[in-house]
Amino acid sequence: MRSLVVGLGRAGAGLHLPVLAKARAGVAHLFDDTDIVACDPQVDMTGRPGLRVVRSVREASGILDPATTVTHICTPPTERFQVIAELAELGFRKLIVEKPLAADNDDLARIIRLRRKHALHIEVVEPWLTSTLTGRLGEVIRHGKFGALKSIAIAQNEPRFRRSLKSPDHPTAFDVELPHGIALALRLVGAARVTHASGYDLAVGDVVVPRMGGACVGLRHNLGARTEISSDLTSPVRERRITMHFENGLAVGHFAVSDDDDYSQLTLSTNGVRTHEVIRDDSMTEWMTQAYRKFHAAVEHAKGFTFAAEVVQLLSVAKNICAEPVMPSTRASADPAPSRVG
Repeated sequence: MRSLVVGLGRAGAGLHLPVLAKARAGVAHLFDDTDIVACDPQVDMTGRPGLRVVRSVREASGILDPATTVTHICTPPTERFQVIAELAELGFRKLIVEKPLAADNDDLARIIRLRRKHALHIEVVEPWLTSTLTGRLGEVIRHGKFGALKSIAIAQNEPRFRRSLKSPDHPTAFDVELPHGIALALRLVGAARVTHASGYDLAVGDVVVPRMGGACVGLRHNLGARTEISSDLTSPVRERRITMHFENGLAVGHFAVSDDDDYSQLTLSTNGVRTHEVIRDDSMTEWMTQAYRKFHAAVEHAKGFTFAAEVVQLLSVAKNICAEPVMPSTRASADPAPSRVG
């Protein structure tokens, strides 16, 4: 398979290209050994080894065979539909789409129609779902030795001032980290509905970026447990933490926070006994390898696309609840009371 990367921002150049390099070195039979092709009219990466830069998707279609090309769509969420539509018209069918799949339910419906019309095989990036840590947490739930799961708290915090101030590549903080958290909660506990949501603006001096300071979503799962997912994009530290409260124990997991140290950590506590484990967890490379295996085998698991669509639907509900931005000054008064829908 050849690779085409559309969009050379943080996701495309900073994540997909390095991960592709590792995957190509590890499972070479899944990949063509020629240069990766990439396009982004706003970024010039001409001269980067192993990369052929073109001006547009249409130009890329002239040098690639769509039938044997996997296209990585790393554009902002609001541009996903237009890019997918252009690729589909040019004959590309194998697509890796950065999360979230769509910016809202309207775009999601358009993408669903495109997928049906052109028989697209779409894989949405969700590395936490292939994480070894996620697998261990699932085992803790299934084995039941800590009793019933009562609640989950997921925190996804990072300082994101420069990117948010530089360009509006994401419409809200809900679109940055929360798709990972919602997908993780659904994978571990099953279907859920949104119970409440809140969000706030990012402010630096006199500059305000609406709805990009942070966000929070509450879920109630059909099986009874509740999940609280929060993301602070003004945090001074980076963390990807999950805390699971059981009847008779506690599980705390820390996902790797950067691509330069691919280790997760898991702490289990019950009856005064505490164990701690450090886990090698290169989940993004594993996810990418699995995606290419599916493309190579021409096998798409429809439930994966349905799962990604469900994440978008829950995010849309949360964003609609708090459509009006909340200023940081309100948050500082002790965290605003979230809006509730049930």
